Amino acid sequence: MTIEPEHQARERKNLAEALKDLRLAAGLSGERLAVRCNMSQTKISRIETGRALPSVIDVERILAALGTPQEVTQELLVLARRANVDYASWRAYARVGLYHKQAELRALEQSSRVMRHFLPAAPTGLLHIREYAEQTLSRTVASEPSRDVSRAVEARMERQAVLDDTSRSFTFLLTEQAVRWRRASSRIMAAQCAHMADVSLKPNVEIAIVPQVVQVPAIPLNIFVIYDDRLVTVELFSGEVVLRDPRDISQHLDLFDLFLSHALTDTAATAFLRDAADEFMQQRN
Repeated sequence: MTIEPEHQARERKNLAEALKDLRLAAGLSGERLAVRCNMSQTKISRIETGRALPSVIDVERILAALGTPQEVTQELLVLARRANVDYASWRAYARVGLYHKQAELRALEQSSRVMRHFLPAAPTGLLHIREYAEQTLSRTVASEPSRDVSRAVEARMERQAVLDDTSRSFTFLLTEQAVRWRRASSRIMAAQCAHMADVSLKPNVEIAIVPQVVQVPAIPLNIFVIYDDRLVTVELFSGEVVLRDPRDISQHLDLFDLFLSHALTDTAATAFLRDAADEFMQQRN
C-alpha cells in the first residue's frame, strides 16, 4: 500500500465521489440519507464534497443506510481505511524547518485533554532537557536532511509549558531501554533521568517504566502517541504515520494498557529514574 501524499489525496477524493454517486443512484437526498444514518445533513455534505474525511465507522453507517451490495461495501471500506492514514516524512519537515513540526505538535497537545505516550526507544520531547534535545535533533546518518537544530530545540523547550496545564493529563510509558539508551554523555544522561524524575511529581503527569526483567506478552515495535481517543501518531525512522480509524485507535489503547500493566508506576518509577541518574553520575568517575 502506498501512502504518499498525492496518492492519499486522490483516494480521499475517490471516496467522497463514490459515496455521493451511491446516494444519487439510490435516489436519496442528503437530508434523507442523514436521517437514515443518524448524521447531520451538514456532515453528509462535507463528506461528499471532500471537506471532511469520514471515519471507517462513518462510511459503514452510510453504506448500510444505502443498502450497498457487500462487494461494493468491502471495496469502499478498504478505501476508507487507507484514506484515514496520513504519512509525513522527516525529510519534508526538514525542508520547511523542524521547528514547524514542533509548532504542529504544540497545537495538537493544546487541543487534547488526555495524552498517552508509548516510548520504547527514547524519552519524548516533552521530557527532554535542552542538551538531550540538542543530541536527539542532530543528524545521525549522512542520508538524513540537514536541519536548524537550535530553532527546533527552542520550539521543543517552549512546548513543555503544556505540562503545567493541570486541565490536561499525560502518561509517559517508557521501557527500561528508553531510559538507559546512551544517546548522550553520562553527564547529560544523568541530568535527563533526574529531570524525568522531577517531572513525574507533577500532579497531571504519570511516568511509568517497563523493567527489562519483566516478562511482557508483546513486542514494543514503535513509538506511538494517543491523543484523547481521536488519533494516534506512530513514529518511524523515515517519518510519522497518523491513524484515525477508530479500530486502530482502539488497538493502540489496548496495547498501551497491556504494557502499562507490566510497568513500574508512581513512586517506584520515580525511584527507578533517580537510581538511573545516580548510575550515570557514577560512570563519569
